Amino acid sequence: MPGLEDRSFSRSVVYLCEHSERGALGLIINKPSDINLRGLFEKVELHLSRPDLGDAPVFQGGPVQTERGFVLHEPVVATGEGADGGTDHAVYASTMTIPGGLEMTTSKDVLEAMATGSGPRKVLVTLGYAAWEEGQLESELAENSWLTVGADPAVIFDTPVEQRYDKALALLGLEAWKLSPEAGHA
Repeated sequence: MPGLEDRSFSRSVVYLCEHSERGALGLIINKPSDINLRGLFEKVELHLSRPDLGDAPVFQGGPVQTERGFVLHEPVVATGEGADGGTDHAVYASTMTIPGGLEMTTSKDVLEAMATGSGPRKVLVTLGYAAWEEGQLESELAENSWLTVGADPAVIFDTPVEQRYDKALALLGLEAWKLSPEAGHA
């Protein structure tokens, strides 16, 4: 909401990856950092052979563990056959399947796959994440600090960064200028 003035979260679009009784974890998808994927790959000593990703920004995923990388991506299906005779799904060392069809990987092997031209085609890479302790997000929602909307991969992967906040609001039928920085309760 407009009244949320915290520098990390003001006008942020957060893709919530996990929400349980223990708390919540999300990635900010509309705050690019000053580094692009080519630069990130150089820092981890990998050569990015996918020209379509070189200039893509690395995002400020949130204020927690800002040195740690997160790759939000579409599921990847390996071309090989699994042990059970079915198609084998690519599994990276540390991947979380997110309700709604996306995955989040925190291990370097997804970057290694991307470096060779394989791996996920649609990706969003962040440094850091946003986290809420048990009950904290629920409390902030009750205080009208956040608006919630169903996730739409088109906002993440197909919408220009500077339009993601407005696009997420549009999913609710809202426009930013119609929101008051003051929240009320009925």
